[in-house]
Amino acid sequence: MWLFMCLCVGMLVLPNNGEVYTAMTDIGRLLTTEGEMIRAVENYIIAQESKLEKLRRDVYEMERVHDEAARSPEAFLGNPINTFLLVKRLTVDWTDLQNIMTDDSMGKAMLNNLTSMADFLHWPDEEDLNGVAVALMRLQDTYNLDTSQLARGHIYGKRQAYRELTAADCFELGRQSYNGGDHYHTMLWMNEALKRQEMESNKTVDHADILEYLAFSTYMQGNVRQALKLTNELLVERPNHQRAQGNKVYYEETLQAQLAKKRGEDGATMDEEAVEKGYTVTENAEVASDWQRERRAYERLCRGEGSVPNSISKKLDCFYKHGPSDFLRISPVKTEVVHIDPTVSIYYDILSDKEIAVIKELATPMFKRATVQNYKTGELETASYRISKSSWLKHGDHKVVAGVNHRIESITGLTMDTAEELQVANYGIGGHYEPHFDYARVLNMCGSLITTWLKCC
Repeated sequence: MWLFMCLCVGMLVLPNNGEVYTAMTDIGRLLTTEGEMIRAVENYIIAQESKLEKLRRDVYEMERVHDEAARSPEAFLGNPINTFLLVKRLTVDWTDLQNIMTDDSMGKAMLNNLTSMADFLHWPDEEDLNGVAVALMRLQDTYNLDTSQLARGHIYGKRQAYRELTAADCFELGRQSYNGGDHYHTMLWMNEALKRQEMESNKTVDHADILEYLAFSTYMQGNVRQALKLTNELLVERPNHQRAQGNKVYYEETLQAQLAKKRGEDGATMDEEAVEKGYTVTENAEVASDWQRERRAYERLCRGEGSVPNSISKKLDCFYKHGPSDFLRISPVKTEVVHIDPTVSIYYDILSDKEIAVIKELATPMFKRATVQNYKTGELETASYRISKSSWLKHGDHKVVAGVNHRIESITGLTMDTAEELQVANYGIGGHYEPHFDYARVLNMCGSLITTWLKCC
């Protein structure tokens, strides 16, 4: 009996050799074990419920947006903010959801099922996300759109997007700009992310992550003092951030060097206003190159700000064109002359809706990314300044194409025998083709320059 009651004093861990049943003291400890097990499972349930609640919120939001988009897909996707958010949901947000779902076998099975449908589903990737982000900022610059207004979903003062951007959305736009070396737009969107993050009750992005990108881009835009201030704020939140520690030392040394350095003869210092507008330190905003002047004129025209002098506009005209073909005598064409020398005319109502539908149906399966010709090598290649897909339809592809070609001959009086095929182009979000000459210079075998005409865009 004494042996039965003997205690091993100081034992804190239950024996794991299958002899718990041999002592009531050990069996008594099982209640403690069960209590800890219950708490562990409860904590697991809480964690899982938190994940499920996030999934429910995300799916609810996706369903709401999806239903709204389904009512008018073209109108919905025609808004660049909506398109950006759609691509972001299917890239960044989807990656986060996958990380939650891979915690259990059922979630993995569902993901595998989606993977097996790869032939039927189209998933955007990081390049697509970058493309829509850059396109949104291209529209922002071209049309002088305010960052805060865009973040509120407003374009020209009107609510256009289905919701406002979150701090995480603005952060992603800034991150994409940063990855492309565009520190000007990085600053715009990271500053917007910072303001929105501070107002969010449920934070969508970490404050320190915003500061990290914003600090370096601020430095790259020339404001070293502000970059140091932001870096110090980052180090308060993340004292062991090695890159921030190194940058802090570098910024401090740079500021000291700037203070010690004497001004040049002209006494010029960095123009902070120019930096804010995105100009580099060495760029003189008052003396723009020909390209810059053309670029600004191009953007003004896109905004509808171009004006024609009265001496020219009074010579422009709209009329019904009755020749040169007999066809036009029966069915004249609405014509608008928009430029005199060279003559540029716009012809209206040339194609019927049915013809347009046929052409789109023929062209869509053959769409390929539009290319430009490298002026050095003569090779065709894609370029960031031409964002579209296109295809070419031959005269014999369909009677509608043949009819369009014949109609062009009748209206213009020109022959289609030497014309190129009918080009059909489809532009994506912020799609554009920057001002360019429609020819390219290539070197022949003797090394002399020859000019070759390219397909009209």
